[in-house]
Amino acid sequence: MSTKLTLKSVTTLLDVLHFADSHVAIAVPELEIFVTYDSLREQVLAMADALASAGIRRGDRVAIALPNGLPAIVSFLAASIAGTAAPLNPAYPYEEFLFFLRDTEAKLLLCPPAGANFVRSAATDLKIPILEVGMTDKGVAHLIDAPSGAKAVEPTPDDIALVLHTSGSTGRPKRVPLRHFNLAVSAANIANTYALSEDDVSLCIMPLFHVHGLIGSAMSTLLSGGKLVVPTKFNALTFWKTVREHHVTWYSGVPTMHQVLLARTHHKLPEAATLRFIRSCSAPLSAELIHKIEGIFGVPFVEAYGMTEASHQMTSNPLPPRHRKAGSVGVGTGIRITVMDKDGTELGVNQRGEIAIQGASVFRGYENNPEANARAMIRGWFRTGDEGFLDEDCYLHLTGRIKDIIIRGGENVAPHEVDEILLKHPAVAAAVTFPFAHPTLGEEIAAAVVLHDRHGATEKDLLKHCRECLAEYKCPKKIYLVTSIPTTATGKIRRRAVAAALLDIDA
Repeated sequence: MSTKLTLKSVTTLLDVLHFADSHVAIAVPELEIFVTYDSLREQVLAMADALASAGIRRGDRVAIALPNGLPAIVSFLAASIAGTAAPLNPAYPYEEFLFFLRDTEAKLLLCPPAGANFVRSAATDLKIPILEVGMTDKGVAHLIDAPSGAKAVEPTPDDIALVLHTSGSTGRPKRVPLRHFNLAVSAANIANTYALSEDDVSLCIMPLFHVHGLIGSAMSTLLSGGKLVVPTKFNALTFWKTVREHHVTWYSGVPTMHQVLLARTHHKLPEAATLRFIRSCSAPLSAELIHKIEGIFGVPFVEAYGMTEASHQMTSNPLPPRHRKAGSVGVGTGIRITVMDKDGTELGVNQRGEIAIQGASVFRGYENNPEANARAMIRGWFRTGDEGFLDEDCYLHLTGRIKDIIIRGGENVAPHEVDEILLKHPAVAAAVTFPFAHPTLGEEIAAAVVLHDRHGATEKDLLKHCRECLAEYKCPKKIYLVTSIPTTATGKIRRRAVAAALLDIDA
């Protein structure tokens, strides 16, 4: 039986460890390791004390560059208790690590005992101390050669637990500070939305450096006392074997993952018999694909809508017996939602405008970015930059993005960030990045580039330059060499108009 979690019972991330018993909290399928809630709590508190002994205090940023697994979860919780966790994508190139470590003012880096050369180099160049996170064959994550002697101070609900970056339409990544209360409430909202309980088993296939994986999959499961199965990465070849062996009852992913699984499955699977529902977030799926997934896997498929600034989930289609609306991202889950015009006036039913949110899981504003906060905050509401409308049943429908963000396979890419990298190449005089449709990723990335007369460069040269400076998912897959880039009368570039013109030419 599920127990509804109330806001009074959820105040900090320590609450995800309140099941101090022998029930399995985390399973590592590749190593056949099972960690109980007792053991998880001991590991987290021991690492938090070690971080405190290393000099970490409340608010100090602890950068984490670890693959999915028990060490990533223990490190995240320990860092959020002793200071503030700052997870980073382990696949970033050196330049991106350099930026994010500097921008977060990281006081310490946690990384694996082997590899992680780019982040190690960046931390060394910035004179940031490095501690390695190991794991015993019995499933105990710990800091190698950790200092001792200090005790971490228990966090308060208002302390900042997590800092992540989100890319806005300006392309400059913005720091999003999320407090313990924001995250704990969000995890409780998700657990309540899907009636999660100790009987549920979640398969975490989302990366744990994203709020989707951290809160949507991991913390919501732990808060409800269920079992979290954490493979090192998403693997479609072993996915259903893992579901069967661990009796998985639900999983959450992005459309690309669901489409990969669907493409490999042509009939109903006995392995899916334990599933209760499938969740999708980060980008839309067509009603036709949802119908196919539900038909083959035999369980409800629910789309949710989330963002970093809201500690992940804002809306979700409900589970049966409540109605799921195709083409909608569902109803508000513990937060208030409205739709505004450009002047901030709230609009009525079925009127299209900018979606704005308000609630306990919503952050208070970007760090050190008054310009962004002035644009985003209005009368206590956060303007998401997404366009949509609320229907007569209060179901939210997304109709587009006011921001220029490209969503590639669930990953957000700011086109201005790619522009800036292209402009660093000596041959490039002007650049504009834009999306184009892709059958499985939703959107793929392209760019139009004007070269200096005195320099010569090929598309291959520019693609190589991007791969050296950007994470792979941010790199353009096609670059058009053009003589000029059209702008509006005020000198602004309309990215999608450029895309339409170039794609027509290419066709």
